[in-house]
Amino acid sequence: MTASSISDSFLLRGTAAGNTLRLVGMESTRIVEDARLRHHLSKTATAALGRTLTASALLAVVLGKKPDSRVTVRVEGGGPVGWIVAEGSADGQIRGYVRQPDADLPLRGSDGKLDVSGIVGNVGELAVTRLLDNGEPYTGSIELVSGEIAEDISSYLGVSEQIPNAVLLGVYEEGGRVAHAGGLLVQAMPGVSDETLAHLEANIRALGQITDGLRRGGILDVMNRVTQGLGLTLAPGAQAARFECRCSRQKAEDSLKFFNAEERQDMMDTGGQEVVCHWCGEKYQITPGEIAALDATLERARA
Repeated sequence: MTASSISDSFLLRGTAAGNTLRLVGMESTRIVEDARLRHHLSKTATAALGRTLTASALLAVVLGKKPDSRVTVRVEGGGPVGWIVAEGSADGQIRGYVRQPDADLPLRGSDGKLDVSGIVGNVGELAVTRLLDNGEPYTGSIELVSGEIAEDISSYLGVSEQIPNAVLLGVYEEGGRVAHAGGLLVQAMPGVSDETLAHLEANIRALGQITDGLRRGGILDVMNRVTQGLGLTLAPGAQAARFECRCSRQKAEDSLKFFNAEERQDMMDTGGQEVVCHWCGEKYQITPGEIAALDATLERARA
């Protein structure tokens, strides 16, 4: 089964408990499977990147001020996978990669689950970059809590953004592919009661693993179970989401400007140059003629 045969990913928004809880849920199966195929990810690396991709989209909705607000999440915990980078947009465009896509670990002996914390590591930091109202980039960071991603994102929101929250993220693989992936972010709003928070916590404990809910009935089932007895109200419609990169052939050609003339000549002498986008794995073959045209353009600019 390919990513194109999996149902589209999407974001759902809602409120509960008289608008004192804000919810953003995401069905991200197709996005995570697309990432697995693009980057040739191992099983555990798929889970680690998949959780981070989903988290970046949820954060873009919660922290963004505009419909196309983007948030970049970088996780570096010292584990075999190296760093993880994901960029999410409130309009549903998501991309990301890991440093070592083929890194993998055996299933955990304690519960038979994928060892995400082990492959990510837990000695390092999680950094989140977003644009402030004035357009300036702002990066906040915290030390990793566990390397499981969900706990780390939740800690970031609580410590760096002062947002009381709960975060659930999951990726379930079956038959060599991503069968289910998604996430939920619940934000406590001003005026929320202690009784509501206690009820929410009990519902989350009763849910168990988010992947169980995703397998049972998708992200909507998860949202309903987490808000059981709290009156979930969904916003109309769903926001479509997809793995989409902003790379292009033109940007690939422009990247060769950072090489000197002798290096570009060597590229032409050897038949051109392949440029690979680290965000999405797209390969661009730049011909000797295109490199020569770039040289001519640079020469005119210097004249």
